[in-house]
Amino acid sequence: MLKHRIKQIALSLTAAILFFSCVPSRQYEELKSKQAKCEEDKASLMDENTSLKSKVTEQEEQLADISKRIKALENDTTIMGNSLRKLTVNYDKLDETYERLLNQLAKIEEGSKEDNKKLMAELQSTKEDLQKKEDELRKLELALNSKETNLNNLNSDLSKAQKDLEKSQKDLEEREKRLKELEGVLSRKDSTVKALKDKITEALLGFKESGLTVEMKNGKVYVSVEERLLFASGSWAVDVKGQDALKKLAKVLETQPDVNIMIEGHTDDVPYNGSGNVKDNWDLSVMRATAIVKILTASSKISPKQLTAAGRSEYLPLDAAKTVDARKKNRRTEIIITPKLDELFQILESN
Repeated sequence: MLKHRIKQIALSLTAAILFFSCVPSRQYEELKSKQAKCEEDKASLMDENTSLKSKVTEQEEQLADISKRIKALENDTTIMGNSLRKLTVNYDKLDETYERLLNQLAKIEEGSKEDNKKLMAELQSTKEDLQKKEDELRKLELALNSKETNLNNLNSDLSKAQKDLEKSQKDLEEREKRLKELEGVLSRKDSTVKALKDKITEALLGFKESGLTVEMKNGKVYVSVEERLLFASGSWAVDVKGQDALKKLAKVLETQPDVNIMIEGHTDDVPYNGSGNVKDNWDLSVMRATAIVKILTASSKISPKQLTAAGRSEYLPLDAAKTVDARKKNRRTEIIITPKLDELFQILESN
């Protein structure tokens, strides 16, 4: 699900950046840099998210293993503690027996030599048993101390693992929060673009049969106008009906200060042999785009900073066929309205 969201964000960002492919060199370079930054942040978010999930899974497994080992050590510690207590009781009993035998030995020193030898042998055996018990007791004490040390170390490891897990979970939650913010911004942008498309469609409804279309794609609104509505063949002077359509469009766009507006002039592949400053299809497409920019600014309060005029000549055809109908489609002007992505860039740059 997370990868799918990131992919949607990347597609929207890429589409937004493609829009600037024909802007002046300085703006192009700035947007290209922002695009690269977005791509890097997107890749970084995906890598960090995958790494954090893997790390969380690994730490949870380590936590389960440590808990299991702690339980085993606690059981061993309990068993050894019981053994130690039993050995201590036995040791005390042997010590009492040893003292009793010493007392008896003192009483019968005058007794028979055989009894004395027997008593000495019993005393020696008891002393040896007592030494063995002492040795076993020391070994158990050392083993118990070792177990307690291991238990303390495991508890320390468990505490550290829990802290690492909490940190990883917190980092993952933070990444998911930022992704949701990005999705929210893109969703708001899509809603704004759709509402704008509906307003433009309603404003230009009367020109639908004159070769004007309005559509939404790649997060932008495209207003495509055929040549016959705006210009006479080979001319860049907008006729009266075309000016009317542009003025209606301008009234909608002047209420949208948070969009950028690209006007692209397109021609067919028939060579244009002009004179003066307009010599070919490049010049003609630029002049037509510039003429539309001037009408939009003169008939509304649209900020010139929102506008860009670009000539695409014959090199972005809708139909590559060498037919009359194909060339008619290609002779067009496209007005591309794109929402500004400042909020989105701010979220990406805050990482």
